[in-house]
Amino acid sequence: MEYKLLALDLDGTLTNSKKEITAHTRDTLIRAQEKGLKIILASGRPTYGVAPLADALQLDRFGGYILAYNGGEIINWRTHEIMYKNLLDHDVLPYLYECARKNDFAIVTYENEYVLTEKPDDEYVLKEALLNVMKIKKVDNFLEAVKHPIAKCLIVGEPTRLAVLEKEMYGHLEDRMGVFRSEPYFLELVPKGIDKARSLSVLLEELGLKREELMAAGDGFNDRSMVEFAGMGIAMANAQDVVKESADFITLSNDEDGVAHAVEKFILS
Repeated sequence: MEYKLLALDLDGTLTNSKKEITAHTRDTLIRAQEKGLKIILASGRPTYGVAPLADALQLDRFGGYILAYNGGEIINWRTHEIMYKNLLDHDVLPYLYECARKNDFAIVTYENEYVLTEKPDDEYVLKEALLNVMKIKKVDNFLEAVKHPIAKCLIVGEPTRLAVLEKEMYGHLEDRMGVFRSEPYFLELVPKGIDKARSLSVLLEELGLKREELMAAGDGFNDRSMVEFAGMGIAMANAQDVVKESADFITLSNDEDGVAHAVEKFILS
């Protein structure tokens, strides 16, 4: 099978432990794009946080795509056209805010290049800002500050306690929105039905391509759906066990150029 699209998770997949794309992985992906492959960067990050990696891989030149907010937004990076967008219902924000407040967790969302939060010094908020190369903007009242359309919120905190809150919120919200952790300390809160596989299905339909022509690589819980969905699902050696169980192939780790290894094996060979 000739794979025409490659969907890549970022953290733990495309980037190494230093959150960088190695020269070997970058050069391999450039070569694959020169052969006609289209790359989709599929991440829970906001679009602003994905953009530097899209530019490093020259997605504007080769006509690649950004799938941000775990699939809440799809952008054609050559034209910067928003092809698909799914926004969070503002009516649910007071409940999300109260869940964070009563547990003394920070809740964040995004506006342009800013991470908005009442807790700018929280260690996990600092992680999120650093990860996305975004600035932190302190707000006095989260609910009053968030009047603009948003694609997701994030509640961050100590993993063991956050896991308890995840179960509570999932039970309350499962019919209204998505609740899942992308990292042990990051609880993603997104519109109902948002996941990477569903958004990839939208993009495939738009492009007139089949899932059998898609290869997807990931490592985290939120990558499982697209790894299962793709014609060739790739799990990193450092992936969660459920992702490995869903994959067609397990490549090397993100610190061993695992993405480049898979591309060389299945696309450039």
